[in-house]
Amino acid sequence: MSMLTPPGMGGKYRITGDVYPRMRRPHRRRRIILASAAAAVVLGAAGWGTLQLVDVFSGDEGTRATAGKQTDCKPVARATTAPAAALPKPAQITVNVYNATPRSGLAKTTADELKKRGFKIGKVGNAPAAYDKKVPGAGLLLGATTATKGVFPVLGTQLAGATTKTDTRGTADVDLIIGTAFKNLAPKKTADAALVALTKPAPVPTGKC
Repeated sequence: MSMLTPPGMGGKYRITGDVYPRMRRPHRRRRIILASAAAAVVLGAAGWGTLQLVDVFSGDEGTRATAGKQTDCKPVARATTAPAAALPKPAQITVNVYNATPRSGLAKTTADELKKRGFKIGKVGNAPAAYDKKVPGAGLLLGATTATKGVFPVLGTQLAGATTKTDTRGTADVDLIIGTAFKNLAPKKTADAALVALTKPAPVPTGKC
């Protein structure tokens, strides 16, 4: 009888041999280990996904939002004095008014209105032969090349649709030659608003919102 056989037991309950039974680990411990490993994998994946979402919303979206904000910036007027200082006042401009149409009296009535608006009036009469009945538009502003920088823009506010042309004169006066399409000078309020717009600086985007 083996020493492992309890006293009083034999037969089928007898333990023989010198091999001891192997003790197995409980199944509960294996389940705990597997569950812990699975939880670690899930937590790692969740953390990686969270980092990706943070990058999306704080990175690219932020860049797009900033870019959109800069695009929507409204221009802010930046003070400029050179263009306004270069423009002459109506009282500094001498205008010769010539009528190039078959209608009589236009030169005088136009000159009188320009005088009321502050312009100096020079010669008044019919247009020279080179332009008589040869100006198809509302009118033509004719003067020296220096007139393009200030006199033409100021006088042009009084007659919508007028064209400009330069010649070789050495004086500062300009000619307003009334064309066949002429009806009236621009309304005084419209002309005054156009003069004010000439003296204002153009809006310049600052890049800030």
